[in-house]
Amino acid sequence: MQLGICADTATLALLSPSPGINFIEGFTQELLQPETSDATRTKPAEALLAQGFSLPVSNRFLPADLKVVGPDVDLARLDRFAETTFRRAKEINMTLVVFGSAGARMIPPGFSAATAFEQFVDVLRQIGPLAEENGVTLLVEPLNRGECNCINTILEGAEAVRRANTHGVKLLVDIFHMLRNGESADDIVKVAPLIRHVHVAENKDRAAPGIHGENFRGFFRALRRAHYQDRLTIEAAWTEFPHQVAPALAALRTQLRDSGY
Repeated sequence: MQLGICADTATLALLSPSPGINFIEGFTQELLQPETSDATRTKPAEALLAQGFSLPVSNRFLPADLKVVGPDVDLARLDRFAETTFRRAKEINMTLVVFGSAGARMIPPGFSAATAFEQFVDVLRQIGPLAEENGVTLLVEPLNRGECNCINTILEGAEAVRRANTHGVKLLVDIFHMLRNGESADDIVKVAPLIRHVHVAENKDRAAPGIHGENFRGFFRALRRAHYQDRLTIEAAWTEFPHQVAPALAALRTQLRDSGY
């Protein structure tokens, strides 16, 4: 399994390419600047690539004011944003874009949760083909109930992906969010065919692996039973970057090895 590091662009710039870091994962709005014109945007993604990093994935897809649920959905703006994102991702060989974006999908007070779910599925149906046309997969990231109120569990995320029924949309499993929600690792096996990417951090403080000794082995064994062999990103609240990176990677590799990887 390939292991990667997630952070903002300025933080990632502190890293040096090394054999232990298989890839990096940055933030879509920083790296691809979807609402800045081609003529005026800067190119931080290209700068990171020039340092020798692999950059196959980004997250934080939508800004908080670009709503996908509730009464203020702007489908025309969403179309423009998505088309530019996926086109620019293709230009740098980025193949995965993570759709967490808690602010964009927060259901406003008094709005029907069932209606919001249908809106979310409709959005996936609308922009999934745009992703596929550019060789990109959009990944639905379920978020814990303390951060968002729409699509919290991997079972809910899987249902949205199935309902959208477009090749350009799949599922991300975030072990931190699963821990916060109290989800069973066995749920990973139930959604196995849909999984295309995984995030991990410790439950306490969203710390990097190894800080508090979180045991991820049950989740890793479930991923192995799901025949998952692709990428795993540490998406943590780094406090001593980049000094925590090597120990975190080492802690992950030990637990992965113990889990049969």
